[in-house]
Amino acid sequence: MRETDLREQMCILAASLYDRGLTHGSTGNISARTEDGGLLVSPTGTSFGRLDPARLSRFDAAGQLVGGDQPTKEMPLHSAFYDTRPSTGAVVHLHCCYAIALSMMPDLDEDNFLPPLTPYAIMLLGKVKLLPFFLPGDNAMGEAVRALNGKRSAVMLASHGPVVAGKNVQSACNAIEELEATARLAMMTRGTQATVLTDDQVQALVTKFDVDWDD
Repeated sequence: MRETDLREQMCILAASLYDRGLTHGSTGNISARTEDGGLLVSPTGTSFGRLDPARLSRFDAAGQLVGGDQPTKEMPLHSAFYDTRPSTGAVVHLHCCYAIALSMMPDLDEDNFLPPLTPYAIMLLGKVKLLPFFLPGDNAMGEAVRALNGKRSAVMLASHGPVVAGKNVQSACNAIEELEATARLAMMTRGTQATVLTDDQVQALVTKFDVDWDD
């Protein structure tokens, strides 16, 4: 995709997420790989609802900032996914309500944050790793993602928000929306006797859709 088109797509998708309340204020950040191996990144302190394609932070293939405004302080998160998952073409981080609320609940499975309520989170995300709380902008967040050795395309930062890597911007946005939708279902059904997918059903999905599921 031409860089001009990619810039427009990033801003359009970010605005859609913002307009539907999946992030708010100046929260959230988004990045995408350019054809020459560089990165486009949302600038620090900007709103998803008002990103300017011309002011996106531009990194070259060597990781040097070569244009645009200063990037988000969460660059360590983004870099960790690009460096450990070669297939990554985009990374999205949101501060979405239900996922954050779910991360505050007791008795969660840290290795598989989302309960198996529907097929779609499994298909789009695989297992979502729940990471502990870090101060915003802390390099330790990126180190925690690197410690996963590229095995997860999505993590949940406790009391903070999800981070999802995808092959491109659209797939990353679709996946993080599915994460929030599943977290919403989890909160709605928490404490009930809701029927979840069986282990056999989960494995059938993993096999049919070639989901990266093993630890």
